[in-house]
Amino acid sequence: MNHLNTAPSRRRFLAVAAGLGATAAVGTSGVAAAAPGPRRLRVATFNIHHGAGPADVLNLERVARVIQDLRVDVVGLQEVDRFWKRSGFVDQPAWLAERLGMHHAFGANLDVDPEEPGRPRRQYGTAVLSRGPIRSWTNTHLPLVPGHEQRGLLQATLEVRGSCLDFAVTHLQHDDNKERERQAARIVELLGSSPERTVLVGDLNATPETPEIGILTGALDDVWPRVGSGDGFTYDALNPHARIDFHLASRDLRPLTAQVVTADPEASDHLPVVSDLEMPVRRHRR
Repeated sequence: MNHLNTAPSRRRFLAVAAGLGATAAVGTSGVAAAAPGPRRLRVATFNIHHGAGPADVLNLERVARVIQDLRVDVVGLQEVDRFWKRSGFVDQPAWLAERLGMHHAFGANLDVDPEEPGRPRRQYGTAVLSRGPIRSWTNTHLPLVPGHEQRGLLQATLEVRGSCLDFAVTHLQHDDNKERERQAARIVELLGSSPERTVLVGDLNATPETPEIGILTGALDDVWPRVGSGDGFTYDALNPHARIDFHLASRDLRPLTAQVVTADPEASDHLPVVSDLEMPVRRHRR
């Protein structure tokens, strides 16, 4: 388990602290009660193709603008680089977090030698960007067929308006359905067969009717069929023909909206998906 110290500016910290202070009150029983009513949570998934669009032109600022316009509490990213020559040796999750004023966690599924002497090791994987603090995170490698790309599950515990949420992001193997089935089964083991206050997002490289998606939806609800409109196609960005980018939520969360965002289809080779969910309020004894 990893713990982060990626606090934003003092102004943002004070604003968050003030907001949290306004959401709870302690009664005479010693129970800290959250503000009345459930909390609304806005989440997204986005495969950023290491910051390059369909024409393979690098523009991480363009990706940042897309994420900024989503106005999310948390986003899960796939195909994220750290210190690769193709992406200008930038630490992409750290750069995006700084640019957007968010906290971040990164899960390295590839970790290889640097391309130039004196450079840091190259890493590639998934990331979480969160408006609220990331209390802890862990990245677990998923089942792998020899010779294929290592995949992982990045899990983060977030603070969202005074409540905790378990948020996970993954990117499954693109060309082996049996491997994806094993990866999906391992994800259910990690998240639990009946999780609570949990959201899983990612590029699953599979369409809704496949067995691997069925394994995941045995434990989590696919948000799109419940509140999305239309086919939900996310790939490829310029000619969308498949729904392979998913939001899956535990059954105590109520989906409100879901949308494929098409405002800038040349920011990546995938389109982002954004959804609004309603979280139940918990009461915690001191």
